[in-house]
Amino acid sequence: MDFDFSDDQQQLRDAVAKWVDKGYSFERRRAIEAAGGFSREAWDELAELGLGGLLIPEDDGGLGMGAVEMMVVMEELGRGIVLEPLAQSFIAGAVLAGHADEATRTEWLPRIAGGQALVVLAQQEKKARYRLDVCEAQAAKAGSGYTVTGAKSVVPAGDQADAYLVPARLDGKIALFLVPRSEDGVAARGYGTQDGSRAAEVVFDKASAALVAADGLPVLEHAVDIGIAAACAEGVGAMDKMLALTVEYLNTRKQFGVLIGSFQALRHRAADMKMQLELARSMSYYANLKLGAPAAERRQAAARAKYQLGVSMRFVSQSAVQMHGGIGVTDEYVGSHYFRKLTQMEMTYGDTLHHLGEVSARMQDTAGVFA
Repeated sequence: MDFDFSDDQQQLRDAVAKWVDKGYSFERRRAIEAAGGFSREAWDELAELGLGGLLIPEDDGGLGMGAVEMMVVMEELGRGIVLEPLAQSFIAGAVLAGHADEATRTEWLPRIAGGQALVVLAQQEKKARYRLDVCEAQAAKAGSGYTVTGAKSVVPAGDQADAYLVPARLDGKIALFLVPRSEDGVAARGYGTQDGSRAAEVVFDKASAALVAADGLPVLEHAVDIGIAAACAEGVGAMDKMLALTVEYLNTRKQFGVLIGSFQALRHRAADMKMQLELARSMSYYANLKLGAPAAERRQAAARAKYQLGVSMRFVSQSAVQMHGGIGVTDEYVGSHYFRKLTQMEMTYGDTLHHLGEVSARMQDTAGVFA
């Protein structure tokens, strides 16, 4: 199989990498984190690159690209540990393009593609424990539309978003709705997260909503799988940079008059970090390339990839801190911010043990079919 990237994909990577290197320095990132974890100015710069419309069809104002291009972009954003939640635009664009009615598509997709609207997925509830079929939010018919009542937790940039994709139960079945933040009955309480980005607790009290999908659970699962694939690619980029920082430190720091990079034990640990990075990279490719597969195959690929990424992120980040020593966890050193990012990403869309359980359960289901 050919894993080489096309010229267009490489140009896309180069454009994003150039912006990260020149436009999103560590100093700027720290300033954004100190200001709350989200910069509308940086968001607009990403939009100027056309990235918000990456997965949105050209007829709706987007670029009409696919999963590989998304993976390329997220790897570069991971290297820069960019705080702005661009992956949420990928999720919203794909979901609305694939399932929303014409009026909703016309109203929202061009704005998402142009960066004028930030639409985020608000699926997590406190009692769900990563299970997508656990949903206490309720929806009801209201005239020609719908209302949504419920609470969602750890919504990415939830107090900055323009609208939310919200799963809620309609007549006992999970449906998916689009709820603008400007609607009456929507309240968002924002806060900073461990990695320096921003999230919010969002409460809906009979908030007006547009129905996106009446059979919402399969659509929600697809949305989360896009998020997992994007997170895997972002994690690969962050680990790649953290390994580079560690190797640079090993080749600079001296102890007993010699470079610590000459110590065999540390060289072996760095080699182990590289091995875990490449395992993660392979599984990131796997998850992204399976986004167009049938649902069961896609979900299995996402769970397997997220499990491996969780193992790799923990090993790479903790090994890097150990080899740096105390400096590795100081706020002034860039490496500590990668450590925080990778630690939080392990919990995103389900932690490592959750996805290990998902893989095991799906393997048992498959064994039962062929028994």
